[in-house]
Amino acid sequence: MNSVFDKHYERYDAWYDKNKFVYLSEVEAIRKALPKQGKGLEIGVGTGRFASALNIAMGIDPSKEMLKIAKTRGVEALYGFGENLPFPEETFDYAAIIVTLCFVSDPLKVLKEARRALKPGGKIIVAIVDKESFLGKVYQKKENVFYKNARLFSVKDLTELLKTAKFKNFSYYQTIFKDPKEIKSREIPKKGFGEGGFIVISAKKNREIVSI
Repeated sequence: MNSVFDKHYERYDAWYDKNKFVYLSEVEAIRKALPKQGKGLEIGVGTGRFASALNIAMGIDPSKEMLKIAKTRGVEALYGFGENLPFPEETFDYAAIIVTLCFVSDPLKVLKEARRALKPGGKIIVAIVDKESFLGKVYQKKENVFYKNARLFSVKDLTELLKTAKFKNFSYYQTIFKDPKEIKSREIPKKGFGEGGFIVISAKKNREIVSI
C-alpha cells in the first residue's frame, strides 16, 4: 500500500489545498479529542498535514517520499510501520492514527503497538471515514486511487477493535456533514457519531493494578 502513496504523494498532499475547509473541519474534530499537552506521536504521519497543524512533534510512516514533505513542516518524521513501532514501552502520552488504519495490513496489531508505546493513562485518537456514513459509501465505490484497496471501518467495528486492544473510556466527535464539494467554510464538530462522515474516536490505556 505504501507504494501507492510513494507514487502519488504530490496528488495526496495537493488534496488538502484543494479541499481546504474539509481539511480544517477534520483538524478541528481531532483537536477536540487531542490532549492539550504531553508527548505525542502520529502513526501514519504522511506529509505531516495533521501533525503540523496539531503540534504533534513526532510521526512515523512507511512512505519515504511523504516523510520528506513532513520534515519540511517541522515534524520529526521517521521511517517505519505501525505494526512494529521503533519506540520503547510507555514512551508517549498520546498517539494519533488519522485515517491511516484502513490502509494497514494488520489494524489490531497497530492498535496493540500503539498501546504498548503509550504511558499508563495515555490516550489513543483514531480518525476514520465511517463505513456506514454517506461519505463512506462514496469512498467504497473504489474510484479513489488511495481508497480502492482500503478497508473502511464502521464506528462499531473500530470500537470493538479498540476494546480487543484493551482500550477503555471512549468518546466520539464527528464532522463532514455534507458533500465535501459543498463545504465552503470550516464546520463545527459535534459530539457523538451517526451524522458526520469523519469520526474521531478516543480511548485510554487504563492504568493496570498489579495485585501482590
